[in-house]
Amino acid sequence: MTVVLCIFVAVLDGFDTQAIGFLAPAIARSLALPLPGFGSVFTAGLVGLMIGAITLGPLADRFGRKKMLVLATLAFGVFAFATAFAHTLPQLLVMRFLTGLGLGGAMPNVVALASEFSPRRLSRVCVTVLFSGMPAGAVVGGLVSAALLPRYGWHSVFYVGGALPVAVALAVAIWMPESVRYLTTLSSGRARARKIMFRIAPELAQRDIEFISGEVQHSGVPLRHLFTEGRAARTILLWIPYFMNLLVLYFIISWLPAVMVRTGSSITLGIQAITGFSLGGVVGSLIQGRLMDRLGLIRVLFLEFVFYIGFVVVLATQPLGVAGILVATGLAGIAVQGAQAGLNSLAAEIYPTSMRGTGVGCALAVGRIGSILGPIAGSLMLAFNWNAQQIFLAGVIPGAIAATAIVCSRRFGYR
Repeated sequence: MTVVLCIFVAVLDGFDTQAIGFLAPAIARSLALPLPGFGSVFTAGLVGLMIGAITLGPLADRFGRKKMLVLATLAFGVFAFATAFAHTLPQLLVMRFLTGLGLGGAMPNVVALASEFSPRRLSRVCVTVLFSGMPAGAVVGGLVSAALLPRYGWHSVFYVGGALPVAVALAVAIWMPESVRYLTTLSSGRARARKIMFRIAPELAQRDIEFISGEVQHSGVPLRHLFTEGRAARTILLWIPYFMNLLVLYFIISWLPAVMVRTGSSITLGIQAITGFSLGGVVGSLIQGRLMDRLGLIRVLFLEFVFYIGFVVVLATQPLGVAGILVATGLAGIAVQGAQAGLNSLAAEIYPTSMRGTGVGCALAVGRIGSILGPIAGSLMLAFNWNAQQIFLAGVIPGAIAATAIVCSRRFGYR
């Protein structure tokens, strides 16, 4: 139940994050904005994502993951709904920033809760399946946008994207248990931990068992502990591919339709291409955990970045028809979003429970810096009239840097 509720949150996170990319041309026309100038709207949301991840993740380690997840999901639902009533650029910027705060705060807690309630042997599978929800949400966002936009306008998409998270937040508040590992760190929480554990293993209810945390509890500034006890190099080598991969991911989901339009393709093909990329992300996320278990974490992540580079080169240099474009973007989605699911699983593994929300949140926050720079880079390339070939080839650089960082991580013996 916990993992399923986490998946629902991830789907809605993907829906609300991606919807703005689908709706950018329509909103820009409605507000009389030049399309390249719409980058500030993407940036506002991504800055909110970064701040939400770096603040609500550590707060969850201190005050409880479930509380922060409910708060974050309510926040991005309420402010996504309010985005429909924005009539000026400043109003749109504020609403996207506030929506981003909730979106950024939800994901560290989703990762932490899903990893803690997963059987250890299936932990990678559960976390990567969880992250298939984000590209799945983007697919749903594309389908909903395509269905509602022509008939009801861009406002209607935000009505849907706002109401659903509020409903899911209420479901989380009612049915999701709090992290047992978190509860065992509180003297007042051990009775609640017993009730949850007895639901998981009813045969233990007849025995006098006390559940306690077996981990060292860290005091002081949570972020500092990411660089102590031999974790500094692991943290940095995690942050580099996080940054580079989310730079690529958010450039693609923000600007691919606009780049396709600039090459003379229809907006329909642009939306189909980004939908194909998102469908590829669903497939990549679903198979990621099993691949890492069988082939090894480092090998799978490295090959995904290499494949991504190959697909980018093909898109840039080969004349492709509609089918070829959709296949290439779908395969790129498998590589890029599969790698992101793998990185999220790795982040959940390398930090102890007492700092897992902080570790995942800070990795996501560093990645969000990349996700901010990706759309900014796209707006600059469009403003300087780069052609599609130049824009695609520029994407080789972050992929190569990420692959190098993954190779350097082999020294830690990840399996």
